[in-house]
Amino acid sequence: MEKMEHTILEAQKGDRIDKVISGLNNEWSRTQVQQWIKNGQILVNGQEVKTNYKCNLGDQIEIQIPEPVELEVVPEEMDLDIYYEDKDVLVVNKPKGMVVHPAPGHMTGTLVNGLMAHCKDLSGINGVLRPGIVHRIDKDTSGLLMVAKNDLAHESLVNQLVEKSVTRKYIAIVHGVIPHDFGTIDAPLGRDPKDRQSMAVVDNGKHAVTHFQVLERFKNFTFVECQLETGRTHQIRVHMKYIGYPLVGDPKYGPKKTLDLNGQALHAGVLGFTHPRTGEYLEFEAPLPEYFEQLIIQLRNNH
Repeated sequence: MEKMEHTILEAQKGDRIDKVISGLNNEWSRTQVQQWIKNGQILVNGQEVKTNYKCNLGDQIEIQIPEPVELEVVPEEMDLDIYYEDKDVLVVNKPKGMVVHPAPGHMTGTLVNGLMAHCKDLSGINGVLRPGIVHRIDKDTSGLLMVAKNDLAHESLVNQLVEKSVTRKYIAIVHGVIPHDFGTIDAPLGRDPKDRQSMAVVDNGKHAVTHFQVLERFKNFTFVECQLETGRTHQIRVHMKYIGYPLVGDPKYGPKKTLDLNGQALHAGVLGFTHPRTGEYLEFEAPLPEYFEQLIIQLRNNH
């Protein structure tokens, strides 16, 4: 069983323990975390607590993460587009169409397979299927991801995500013409009660905030930059749909009649974080993929 430690930050003070722990990893549902608490796998200052325990600043949390089902992840040589790498962290530009980490039935061709071949020293704190992965982007979203190569880096990067100090800017094209130049969507996200495979804005969901800025308007579409304050599953896709401007090409949340892109027009263009060891702020920018550039030219010509 793996062990993870976390110190309660200012932003988490007063929150329920199950909410805080599930917020540390997108893969951990609140129900799953509640079961771990009941099993005594989560200790606060060395003591067992109830699921409704309210956290105090500086509380020392110890999480016993159950061993994931052992599935062999085979390292695969890939031509990865690496933007930055040192002994602690790595920043990679993921192409559209690539899955970030393996899952049963999809064990090869993922970014993790490629990373395992590229570097032998990935952080194991996130389990055998997701070594080093601190946050992720969807299969059909391209762009920048940070990867932890050891546990010190992993804890630091996770804490920065919790404190909302990581810069994550995405470029997207949406259906409809947004009249406002700027906007903020603050709407909680959770599993869609009508479709468990999808996310939706739900009353009891996790806190989620997306800021957007219009870059260019076309005849029936808008080119936008979205900045994440939180990082929930499918956040930008669900939030933009919620305000009536779903992403172009989105097979799950977009309209049936959309531009044929094989997936949503979404690119993680800017990523910035504080280096876990040196304390230096690093920021990277990945240019738009060629298909995205072509789409913009096409929409300009149709204006």
